[in-house]
Amino acid sequence: MFTGIVEELGEIVAIETAGDSVRLAVRGPLVVQDAVHGASIAVNGVCLTVVEVKGEVFAADVIKETLDKSSLGALEPGSKVNLERPVRLSDRLGGHLVQGHVDGVGEIVSREPGERWDVVTVSLPPELSRYLVDKGSITVDGISLTVVEAGADRFSVALIPTTLALTTLGHKQPGDPVNLEVDVVAKYVERMLGDRS
Repeated sequence: MFTGIVEELGEIVAIETAGDSVRLAVRGPLVVQDAVHGASIAVNGVCLTVVEVKGEVFAADVIKETLDKSSLGALEPGSKVNLERPVRLSDRLGGHLVQGHVDGVGEIVSREPGERWDVVTVSLPPELSRYLVDKGSITVDGISLTVVEAGADRFSVALIPTTLALTTLGHKQPGDPVNLEVDVVAKYVERMLGDRS
């Protein structure tokens, strides 16, 4: 379980293809400090399992299912990625409950710069729109954000200077893909209520 509070902006240093999967080598000096084989690290919001640690770099295997349902397949050496270690039960929950299970891929539609912040509009797969509400939570590339305006096929978020400086959303441009995870609480509520028609 994660919080969507990005700890570090890492970098893809190598990608090794193995049939229908890849092994990502990711530089992240902070997140590897206590990483061991089998640990979880969220990479752009996707929970991955550490298979190797060498110095400041960890490796994780990404299977076809994950490549097909996330934007990780678009990464290349040199790509910047958001990194977060799992939350400890004793930690504060600064963002919201994030599983690291991508629900869909959106695309940056537009950026409207402000004096010190940007409003970013992101496309949304229509089947996910029922989980978004104005002022609700969404995870974009692993970043816990507050929805400014929720629409049928898009939503907007306001990015503060810290988010612009310390995450991939400070660099992403219209047309760039982003991983989306909707609020898990909304999915559970829908499941518990079932079909009420």
